[in-house]
Amino acid sequence: MTATTDRPTEAPVEMLTVTIDGVEVQVPKGTLVIRAAERAGIQIPRFCDHPLLAPAGACRQCLVDISTPDRDGNLRAMPKPQASCTIEATPGMVVATQHTSDVADKAQHGIMEFLLINHPLDCPVCDKGGECPLQNQAMSNGRSATRFTDIKRTFPKPLKISTQILLDRDRCILCQRCTRFSAEIAGDPFIALQGRGGGTPGREVHGMNGSQIGTFDSRVLHFADPDAELRALAPDVAGPDGEPGLAGALASGPVGAAEADASGRPFASYFSGNTIQICPVGALTSASYRFRARPFDLVSTESVAEHDACGSAIRVDHRRGVVVRRLAGEDPEVNEEWITDKDRFAYPWQSAPDRLTVPLVRDEETGELVPTSWSEALDLAATALRRAQEAGGVGLLPGGRLTLEDAYAWSKFARVVLGTNDIDHRARVHSAEEDQFLAQHVAATGLGVTFRDLERAGQVLLVGLEPEDEAGTVFLRLRKGVLAGTVQVATLAPFATRGTTKMRARLLPTVPGAEAHVLAGIDAGGPEEDLARRLAAPGAVVVVGERAAAAPGTLSAVAALAARTGARLAWVPRRAGERGAVDAGTLPALLPGGRLVADPAARVDVAAVWGADRVPAAPGRDLTGILAAARDGALGALVVGGLEPRDLPDPELARAALAAAGFVLQLEVRRSEVSAHADVVLPVAPPVEKAGTFVNWEGRVRPFGQVLVSRALSDRQVLDALAAEMGVALGLGELKATHAELGELAGWEGQRAGSPVTALAPVPAAGPGRAVLATWKPQLDAGRLQDGEPHLAGTAHRPVVRLSAATAAALGVRDGAAVTVAGPRGSITLPLAVTTMPDDVVWLPENSAGSSVRAIGAGAGAVVTLLSEEDR
Repeated sequence: MTATTDRPTEAPVEMLTVTIDGVEVQVPKGTLVIRAAERAGIQIPRFCDHPLLAPAGACRQCLVDISTPDRDGNLRAMPKPQASCTIEATPGMVVATQHTSDVADKAQHGIMEFLLINHPLDCPVCDKGGECPLQNQAMSNGRSATRFTDIKRTFPKPLKISTQILLDRDRCILCQRCTRFSAEIAGDPFIALQGRGGGTPGREVHGMNGSQIGTFDSRVLHFADPDAELRALAPDVAGPDGEPGLAGALASGPVGAAEADASGRPFASYFSGNTIQICPVGALTSASYRFRARPFDLVSTESVAEHDACGSAIRVDHRRGVVVRRLAGEDPEVNEEWITDKDRFAYPWQSAPDRLTVPLVRDEETGELVPTSWSEALDLAATALRRAQEAGGVGLLPGGRLTLEDAYAWSKFARVVLGTNDIDHRARVHSAEEDQFLAQHVAATGLGVTFRDLERAGQVLLVGLEPEDEAGTVFLRLRKGVLAGTVQVATLAPFATRGTTKMRARLLPTVPGAEAHVLAGIDAGGPEEDLARRLAAPGAVVVVGERAAAAPGTLSAVAALAARTGARLAWVPRRAGERGAVDAGTLPALLPGGRLVADPAARVDVAAVWGADRVPAAPGRDLTGILAAARDGALGALVVGGLEPRDLPDPELARAALAAAGFVLQLEVRRSEVSAHADVVLPVAPPVEKAGTFVNWEGRVRPFGQVLVSRALSDRQVLDALAAEMGVALGLGELKATHAELGELAGWEGQRAGSPVTALAPVPAAGPGRAVLATWKPQLDAGRLQDGEPHLAGTAHRPVVRLSAATAAALGVRDGAAVTVAGPRGSITLPLAVTTMPDDVVWLPENSAGSSVRAIGAGAGAVVTLLSEEDR
């Protein structure tokens, strides 16, 4: 994977000249008048306009006077003011805004007066107060006093769009930003414009509601009173008189389990929080932030989201040392102005009640963890690690959510202090094939395929990746490109998900474990010859997810496909720290900068920077090997970072290893299952309390600053202090020194790993009453980084088991019936969602409430047993 490639040549942009308020400005053809004014530094008020949404002209606040030349070159004024957000600039156009035209100024004042007729005077209690465009523009472009003396239109409030999103319809000015976002960006029709006209005073309704934004509720819209069964679907949703009422998405009937969220409503969206941020008034609010703060009370810090590998820009707002909200940052190259609901709302985990604040050591008499001083904890840990080095060595499991600096500290600590390559950050399925793939195509390759490249790739093939669930910003950019006609998407998956449908992706139905066989068929003369031809075009990209490591031969087939078609490769993991950890060398056969442990020149090069006598020569054990060695007594100790046994390929092996290990040292933000086995627990800072750098899947460096004042130490600082206690100067106490070393280790031009070559494995086969398991984690699940946010938890997809119609019929079950999936160590029972997918394949969410796939001893590609309710 390289940073350069042949891309389609873009046509030259045609420029034209327009005059705005006497200022000549050159703009590209197709530029809206309101954008041309921005280029000239001229402000035009607006509400419905948004640079990333299609023009709507819904609010009419941006009215201006426009004149255009006729055939003879004479300027002719349009008969009335025009909405500058919907008209494209043309050659010779002359625009007069409210600054130079009394007509435009009067028109804007009139529009503002109409917008305020039904708007409540509740600014003191409105969440938008202090940062409200309506407030600001009512002062700058509105009348000083109202002429309205009648009764304002009112609605009961709030309506729950979801458990997280609340709607105060009184405040809505019908700009339609929210509905346009849901249709154009997210593709989720969870909110819509309903009714017609201005409505009637107060709460009177004559025939039809006035225009309003909302979801479908037959009583709210005064169509009919749904029966008790429908009301029972969402009893905590306000009806027209405050009593319970159904709030369906855009349909009034019951919703199936597959379409419902965890609260019982129809699933809204993974991106619904963006509608709050772009709402120009206080109509849409967050249940978690509502009535908690005012903008002038907040301290804002730019940061980077820690929940996935996209590295989305965010803004963190805190009040008196407590984070109260997160907003999307603006970064045109990465997330533009959108983030997932997980990035926006899942921040309370960093200050949860089980947060570790002081070191803990296990009391020899009681067996309980008790608080102690840093000096004692470090002394005990150092002494135990020295003994462990003599008793077989130490294995290190940092986890995949570290910053680049922290991952580098783990990597250096393992080699310089503990003298081992037994280190692996992967808290997931992994393989030797993946080791080779990462070393060749990912490690220290710098900025490769970008978000912008995906958007304009022409053809993208997804392998082992469901972008909407696993990399939300990737999904949004792909969908944007699909709608613009600059990319087509194909995906290897067992069924067409919501995200696949919204990307209009071509599905290549694939049984788990058969990915390599399907990829081999993408070739000239093969069954997917047309796709091979599109992948051979300039700019095409093959995007592979971390789940591909679970299917032997898949990563080898991906590398071979890229080689024969010329398509670029991109690897998209799920966790934020994965890419930086690969670059930092937290893998058993890899040193920082993509250097191979087995390469003597690479070891000498790294030792020179580290000031070490030598770097261990033998490649270490991977995560599974480390756990097995600890269980069997071959390792004397484990150093464990932020990982959960239930996430690992074999949770029972992990628990056995932790129980059998002679010494367990944990570096963690919060108490976890690992803490129950730890002998020493050292607290480390969460992202909000430290500065650092994430490296996103592109290879783009994403630095962020410290948000909250804190005395908590980062992993890097803790390991530096522990190394000093063991008599070794790690030299990573300061960020500046860490960055200097990383800079020295960049740009390795020596030996690299070859592309993986693994033979095709047989396709898993299932007999009667059995099926091949497919699984991945939905964006919102039972992960610990979503703890403490019940409003967000209510918006997660309701877990279901998916079977084809034929498989369900053979089992004797119908849609919605309970189906049990049994593995070697347990079973999972969930409602059935009959799905168009290959026969004898079953899908389960990997780690959702009531569906922990690893706990039953299974994983993707495993053959499991299916049982109906009668069979149990």
